[in-house]
Parts: sequence; C-alpha cells; structure tokens
Amino acid sequence: MRIEEGVPLARMTTVGIGGPAAALARPRTLAELEEALDWAARRGLDVRPIGLGSNLLAADAGVDALVVRLEGELAVAEVQETVLLAGGGTPNAVCLHRAREAGLGGFEFACAIPGTAGGGVRMNAGAYGSDWQAIVLRALVVDADGARWRSNDELELSYRHSALLPGQVVAQVEFQLVARPVAEIKETVAAMQARRKETQPTNRRTFGSVFKNPDHEPGAGRMIELCGLKGHCIGGATISPRHGNFIENAGGATAVAAITLMAEARERVLDRFGVVLEREVELLGELELPPVSADPG
Repeated sequence: MRIEEGVPLARMTTVGIGGPAAALARPRTLAELEEALDWAARRGLDVRPIGLGSNLLAADAGVDALVVRLEGELAVAEVQETVLLAGGGTPNAVCLHRAREAGLGGFEFACAIPGTAGGGVRMNAGAYGSDWQAIVLRALVVDADGARWRSNDELELSYRHSALLPGQVVAQVEFQLVARPVAEIKETVAAMQARRKETQPTNRRTFGSVFKNPDHEPGAGRMIELCGLKGHCIGGATISPRHGNFIENAGGATAVAAITLMAEARERVLDRFGVVLEREVELLGELELPPVSADPG
C-alpha cells in the first residue's frame, strides 16, 4: 500500500481548510488498514481517520500524523437479513440506499449527516431524534494492537460521544434495522432532506455543526443567532446567514479565522445566556479553541 506525503487537507475536507498531512493512507482492506497503522506506530506518528472530511477543521500549518481515508472493501455496504453491514468508510448515503433497497428502516435520519458509518460511531452521530446508539449492534475497531469487535455497550455511545480513543479506526459497523415499506422510507427521507435544505447551508462549504446543542432550549444555533452573529465574518470564515451553528468558508477562510469566530460566538453566548457551548467539530493538528472566561478548562 502506498503512503502519500504532504497531501493538502483543504482538498479533503468539506470546509476546504487545512494544510498538508505528514502522511496519507487509503487502505482498501482490513489487512491494508492494519499495515498502515503498524507503519505509523513504527514511526511514532499519530493516526487520524477523516472519513469524507466532514466535522473536521484542520490546522493551517498541517497535521503531523498519518491521516487515514478508508476505501475499497472498507467503503461498501451490504444487507444480511435485517442487519446492514457497512465498511467504516462507507458514506451514509450509500448505507441508506442499501437499506432502502432492502426495505429496511431505521437509517433514514442519517440522510441529514454527510459522513461515514465509521465516523458516525466515533461521534455517535445523530439527527431528527435518532442516532447511532439506537441502531448499532457492534463495530470492528482497529488500532496498532489489532482488530476487535466491540458491542454497542462497549462503545459507550452517548450524545456526540463514544469511548473510541485517538488512533483507533472503525473498519466495519453492523446496524440493526427493521422492515419498513420502501415508499414510507422514501417519504420520510424526502421530508427530512427538505427540512435540512430549508434550515441549513447545504450548498456552502462547511464542516457541519460547530457546537453541541445544550440539553435545553434554545439550541446552540438559536443562541448564536440571538446574539446577532448570523452573517458575522472574520477573514473569509462566516457564521452562516441561514443557521447560526454553521461556519461557511466564504472564500479563502483559514483555520485561525474559523477558530477566532468560534471563540467570539462562545463568549457572546456566555455573556447573554450564561451557557458555555461545547465544541462538536473535531480539530486536527496544532489547533485549539481557547476556553471562555468562565470555563475552568
């Protein structure tokens, strides 16, 4: 398997921001994935899976790590009775298509999540009242010590959280779905997609939601909006005029600009609502969101 060096992450992330990765591997089989992780371990390099590049903000200076994007056998899905078996790199859109073809429901909510099956495990992705925790049976997790299946309980899935550690890669996921008429699945997905297009900047370069929603109303986006920040721009990074919890790359945006915008939003929300917003987007490289003034961290 070929390891590439110095690949710009700006062209591999949905927001279009990021300097070069020290190394990039595109394993197509479980054996190749294990080989790549062994290669990184022998060189003392961290491992960072990136899926389709959503939910990620990479440092402008790049990332001193082996970046992993799963392809081939690790990016396909098939149905076995009522179980959907997907490679960790399988796009959610492909998973949904396979489930719909087989008349299996339960995965419809993922039409609003532009990521992969494995990325969904890592952050317990969710939307429209459901999440990975509700449908995952188990996941095949690979690290430098090898591969092991982990049950739903072992994954410790909770709101935008799992027990996966840095350097661990989800190679396969088993989803338990339920029989549902294809027409109902299509109707549900169409309604969810229409709602998403109406409320989110689906035609702009973003990394997805910036902050986690607090366990009360209003949500993160609404609080940012009430602070008057929709449309606020710093160096090409713009808080979406459509949804306050998205940052758009309006052209030439940098990771520093995006972080500065995130920090300002957190401070403004704290000042007005007394709420400390928690970051949802994953940061790659030497990049850090500074704590707000009332944050003990």
